[in-house]
Amino acid sequence: MPEAGRRLFLVLAITVLVADQVTKAAATAWLLPAGSTTIIPGLFDLSYTLNTGAVFGVFREMADPWRSLLLTIVPLIAVLIVIVMAWRTEPRLLRPHAALGLIFGGAIGNMVDRLRLGAVVDFLEFYIGAYHWPNFNIADSAICVGVGLLILDMWRTSTES
Repeated sequence: MPEAGRRLFLVLAITVLVADQVTKAAATAWLLPAGSTTIIPGLFDLSYTLNTGAVFGVFREMADPWRSLLLTIVPLIAVLIVIVMAWRTEPRLLRPHAALGLIFGGAIGNMVDRLRLGAVVDFLEFYIGAYHWPNFNIADSAICVGVGLLILDMWRTSTES
């Protein structure tokens, strides 16, 4: 199956995109009126927020139209880079295609929000006491896991040489 990697890329990208958009729609419908729901006291809440910045709210304070332009162009460039990387990766290699599929699906999921709402819906909130991790979503998780898998794959490939 020489095309298995490319099929995996597409399946993961579509799965992440659909899961991301469905969970964001559910968070908007259920959490927007309530604001927040505690799931594990002292550790995890579902808490609706709109992130007008980039990852972890970076650039949130930047004035428009520069912020909007930056947060539209940079993700588009990243998506194009992921497509080129996936195309240049041997079709039989599963690990890099899986990583790139997760990154692509996550990037598209957040871009859909930004184009539709002007911000990204975040709803997963982890904390311990007063220490809070910035809210995030399924797309953010997929991007982080994909980047981690790419790093592991590059490290593993370099040690096999």
